Amino acid sequence: MDKNCKGPEKIKSPSDNGDSDLKMNPKLLEMLVCPVTHGPLEYNEKSQELVSRMAGLAFPIRGGIPIMLVEEARTLALEESK
Repeated sequence: MDKNCKGPEKIKSPSDNGDSDLKMNPKLLEMLVCPVTHGPLEYNEKSQELVSRMAGLAFPIRGGIPIMLVEEARTLALEESK
């Protein structure tokens, strides 16, 4: 495993009391691109999603793993895609 690509900084099990506290690894975010536009992604910590404003899609992060499948992505509302 690449020593520069560490796992999430904080992990809390979904079964824990309280909200999930997963953090996106900045190195991983730099490497990932939108599968539709091949453009940049923005990390939304609150919703645990990777957002492609160019494609108007938000890809979920489940258990610290980005799900980069278009069929799993949420379509952004008009005000979110600005």
